Amino acid sequence: MKKIKLIDLGLKDYKETWNYQEVLFQETIDLKIENRKNNTDYKTPNYFLFVEHPHVYTLGKSGDMNNLLLNESQLKAKGATFYKINRGGDITYHGPGQLVGYPILDLDNFFTDIHKYLRFLEEVIILTLDEYGIKAGRSLGETGVWLGEGTPFARKICALGVRTSRWVTMHGFALNVNTNLGYFDNIIPCGIKGKAVTSMEAELNAKIPMEEVKAKILKHFSTLFEAEFEEFRM
Repeated sequence: MKKIKLIDLGLKDYKETWNYQEVLFQETIDLKIENRKNNTDYKTPNYFLFVEHPHVYTLGKSGDMNNLLLNESQLKAKGATFYKINRGGDITYHGPGQLVGYPILDLDNFFTDIHKYLRFLEEVIILTLDEYGIKAGRSLGETGVWLGEGTPFARKICALGVRTSRWVTMHGFALNVNTNLGYFDNIIPCGIKGKAVTSMEAELNAKIPMEEVKAKILKHFSTLFEAEFEEFRM
């Protein structure tokens, strides 16, 4: 059974978390390069980070700055920060009450297929939401997890954006659990106009225990990726 080191960062600054991801990501890549150079088969580690961020907007490498509807002083007034980052996708929001998962996996340990990887991440969220009676699915050509797709009430509940190099992944998914959805009014989420954003709380009209959601995500992730999690301290 494949092993994944689980790290729960709690509430942590976006830039600090990004830097930490980069360290784990680069260490894994360097180990792969060293293994190949020396013709060794030392297993590369796999990590999974859970985190909530203070209010922050992030723009992917192919994103459009026009999708951020605030200037610098307005960002400060909202208590939010902004970063241009190296994942795929456009602009999104992270904040308290939103569960963010950053798998840093060597896909050589699983399967070398980015499309399959993204679909598996979506499936983890779809299966988790189904346990709460929330019927979710995919939108053709739009990464992430959606409710009511194909209807006038289509709304996004989970955003995805990843980066890979030498089959090592970073960044991941952001599931709106008890998120303040008002912060999405300041952007065109993921650059997609005319579609709303929702949360588990909004759909169920109740606060959802975050630890419970984490446990369900880990269960489905473990099944799909045929792996088991072990607690890991920074």
